[in-house]
Amino acid sequence: MKRAVLAISILMLAGCVSTNPPPSAPIPNPGRASAPVSSQQAQVRFRQVAARIEPVAERECRRRTRGVNCDFLIRIDPNKKAPSNAYQSLSKSGRPVITMTQALTRSVNNTDELAFVMAHEAAHHIQGHLARRAQNAAAGAVILAGLATIAGTGPNDIAAAQDLGAFVGGRSYSKNFELEADQLGTVIAHKAGYDPLKGALYFARVPDPGDRFLGTHPPNAQRYHAVQATMTQIGG
Repeated sequence: MKRAVLAISILMLAGCVSTNPPPSAPIPNPGRASAPVSSQQAQVRFRQVAARIEPVAERECRRRTRGVNCDFLIRIDPNKKAPSNAYQSLSKSGRPVITMTQALTRSVNNTDELAFVMAHEAAHHIQGHLARRAQNAAAGAVILAGLATIAGTGPNDIAAAQDLGAFVGGRSYSKNFELEADQLGTVIAHKAGYDPLKGALYFARVPDPGDRFLGTHPPNAQRYHAVQATMTQIGG
């Protein structure tokens, strides 16, 4: 009975996770991938794109938020062995930091792809996704721990339920956050003078996460078509 209560609670929390089916239309064929560039070429390209994306992202941040640090630091991860990735974080002082690994800067096909990924990460900060994810995790932990207590489980089970609730809660709306960042990232990249549709062809060349239960990212085709729909709205 106790396990049944917790199982139902998990399903209720997981119901917050986006389950929109992926669109049936595939991503357009991006063509052949460009030849890899050298580290020096990648750094030059990175600096050029960052110089255009940062001021636009800062303006959008100041226009859309209040009391938020909008002074973006856009950097390359010094770890040469780090796999292809990009992520947004906050410094100890609260400054938004966008980090791209060296592998990613070398793997993108063109500046449009690099700009789109960069703008997407800036959008995460503008939309407060780190804080919202933390709030969801905290809420999930409280809910499941409380239900475990009501169900009469022991201290170890309550702690396990708390950890599980934090995990499930942290995944709640995660896919929606990615789609929101894709949409605002499209706006930022477009305003910086890049082609988001060309940039979003990046999704055709990276592994597709599919529509996994409690997955963190939506299917690549769904993300591409979110960019497409946003460009239609802004008349691009």
